[in-house]
Parts: sequence; C-alpha cells; structure tokens
Amino acid sequence: MARCEVCGNDYAMSFEVHAQGAVHVFDSFECAIHRMAPSCEHCRVRIIGHGVDVDGHWYCTGHCARAEGAAGIVDKVGSGTSG
Repeated sequence: MARCEVCGNDYAMSFEVHAQGAVHVFDSFECAIHRMAPSCEHCRVRIIGHGVDVDGHWYCTGHCARAEGAAGIVDKVGSGTSG
C-alpha cells in the first residue's frame, strides 16, 4: 500500500503519476487533479482537459482567455462534425 500525497489515505489501490521527473502517489483521480491540474487564470476552475495556453497563462476555454484580453482564440474550428 502507498499513502496519497494529498489526503494521506494509505490505500491498496493507490497509483503513481510520473510527470516532469517527479513521481506522485494518489489514491484517487480527485486527489491527482487537486494536486496536478492547473487552474484557469480567469474563472479559477481546474483545467482537466487541454485548456488554452496564451503566453504562459492557462485558461479552461477560449471564452476565459478572451475575457482576459487574448485575441484570436477560438473554442472550435468549423461548424460541423466529420466522420
């Protein structure tokens, strides 16, 4: 068993995340997200997906990036889906 670095739970099904040369141990995705996901610089929500990086500033969507003054940011390209 290994102890979660966020909540301290010693859990038989804990897992490791290897990122940027460090090893992190968590007992749940919730704890992993809490520790590792960046926060949107506009609305403060945790960025679980790709997010939008504008000159080193992270936003959850194009909407939040534009609200902070970023230009030319779109949430999606095109009007339909392809298949």
